[in-house]
Amino acid sequence: MKLAIVGGGSTYTPELIDGFARLRGVLPLEEIHLVDPDEHRLGLVAGMSQRMLANAGHPARVVGTTDLVAGVADADAVLIQLRVGGQDARHADETWPHEAGCIGQETTGPGGLAKALRTVPVVLRIADVVRAHAKPDAWIVDFTNPVGIVTRALLEAGHRAVGLCNVAIGFQRRFASILGVAHEEVELGHVGLNHLTWERSVQVGGRDELPGLLHDRLGDLAADVHLAPALIAQLGVVPSYYLRYYYAHDEVLREQLAEPTRAESVRAIERELLELYADEAQREKPVALERRGGAFYSEAAIELLAAMRAPGGRSRVVNLRNDGVLPFLPDDHVIEVPAVFRDGAFVAEPVAPLPDDIRGLIAAVAGYERLALDAAISGGRDRVLRALRAHPLVLQHDRAEQLTDLLLAQNAPFLEWAR
Repeated sequence: MKLAIVGGGSTYTPELIDGFARLRGVLPLEEIHLVDPDEHRLGLVAGMSQRMLANAGHPARVVGTTDLVAGVADADAVLIQLRVGGQDARHADETWPHEAGCIGQETTGPGGLAKALRTVPVVLRIADVVRAHAKPDAWIVDFTNPVGIVTRALLEAGHRAVGLCNVAIGFQRRFASILGVAHEEVELGHVGLNHLTWERSVQVGGRDELPGLLHDRLGDLAADVHLAPALIAQLGVVPSYYLRYYYAHDEVLREQLAEPTRAESVRAIERELLELYADEAQREKPVALERRGGAFYSEAAIELLAAMRAPGGRSRVVNLRNDGVLPFLPDDHVIEVPAVFRDGAFVAEPVAPLPDDIRGLIAAVAGYERLALDAAISGGRDRVLRALRAHPLVLQHDRAEQLTDLLLAQNAPFLEWAR
């Protein structure tokens, strides 16, 4: 099996490689092609990746290339994990919204729209190359944020694609640890949009353990997602930590104004990691990589790729077309729910009706996402303004006008139509 990783020069790639080495029996990889325009980073990451595999006795060959066509040629699957503009653009996304009294975050709110505008056109160009040069039945696995919007762009353009996020697998591992069971025994009632999800059930052996967890471990669960125990008790479900940007917006904003951005922290970690990757004596995943974020990403990717090679197994949480699963959303919208791979496609499991408050928030954010994708594909200040005004964290027209000007000023180098 040949796997191509576009954005393979990421300092996080060795986390994937570590997973491939540990779970070699699950996924029979022979070639891993890392594609990245940054030759320096690519060389360091590819060298580190090959040493890690060799140290683990894994026979796969790692190839680093700046040539996208060569990297994806005859690939069985292509994983896209890029960041247009790097940490500098992320730092901007995490700061300029503050001028209008909004949180700064790379996937949620105004910063998330900026990332979508920069990212969607690039991913669509990459996907066209994949369609032309990878194997005819190759899948694109999108781990590029904002995953829901990017995945819908790929599906609307007719690509064989599925979106992947590590939030669900993180919850699965956490619940398994609390309950003292193997993570394979835990199945989640996970529902929503990417970075806007709730855990409605935690099934172990056919029994829902969530009510007991909410009763016995409410404080711990609340601390995990940085929300008030009373809120979670009232909801009766466990929201992802991204819901904090909605449920505690003003508190988060105050924290952001007083602290360094996540981009600044990650930039320092990346410098440290690249120095380690340059050391040819380094043959195992550095401990410092655990501070990079994206916990369990490698396991999520490997489990998904393996499920696609052995259809009919257990469900995996993915981003895919709605197709009636959430009846209040259009069929072509992308949702994040458990699905099984069957007959060459991902099929979502049924979802019980949602309470009004959760359904309403999902519908509102979905409306924003549709406008955001329209702006990312077609461009234009008016489309950006409409998307921002529709976002539940913005709404006010004057604020949306200010945010539009800030967004376009910061992102003009990446948006041909805005220059």
